[in-house]
Amino acid sequence: MFTGIIEEIGIVERLGQVEDGWSLTVQAATVLEGTALGHSIAVNGACLTVTALTDRSFTVGLSPETLRRTNLGEVQPGDGVNLERSLAANGRIGGHFVQGHVDGTGVIRSFHPEGDSLWVTVEAEPALLRYIVPKGYIAVDGTSLTVVDVLPDAFTFMLVAYTQQHITLPRKPVGSRVNLEVDVLAKYVEKFLGEAPYAIRER
Repeated sequence: MFTGIIEEIGIVERLGQVEDGWSLTVQAATVLEGTALGHSIAVNGACLTVTALTDRSFTVGLSPETLRRTNLGEVQPGDGVNLERSLAANGRIGGHFVQGHVDGTGVIRSFHPEGDSLWVTVEAEPALLRYIVPKGYIAVDGTSLTVVDVLPDAFTFMLVAYTQQHITLPRKPVGSRVNLEVDVLAKYVEKFLGEAPYAIRER
């Protein structure tokens, strides 16, 4: 479990094939503290298991499902990625409950500054937009954000100055893919409501 509060921006050192799979090595500092082999780190919002550690980097494995669902297969050495360690049981939840299970990707449509804040519009597929509501939660590349508006084919949110300085999103060009995780509660509600009519009929 994560909170969507990014702890640091790591730098991609290597993405490549290893035997029958793929691995990603990221240079970092903060997230290495207290981390051991087998621990989880969210990289651009995807919960990944640490398979190797040095005093300046960590390595994680990437499954075919992770490569299909996320933008991690597109990163290049030198790229920045958002990093967050899994939440400790006594930790403060500064954002919202983020599982690190990316539902799919969206595409950055536009950036528009307003004062020192930044409006961002992200295009998303209808299958994801159905779970996104105004003033609801969304994790974009692992960052906990509040949705402002939901459009027929996109949604908007605003980044305050502090957030802009501590995540990778404002550095990405328009057209970049970003990882999206919708609020898991929306998916549970849909499942329960979808099954409710059948349960009622059985009585």
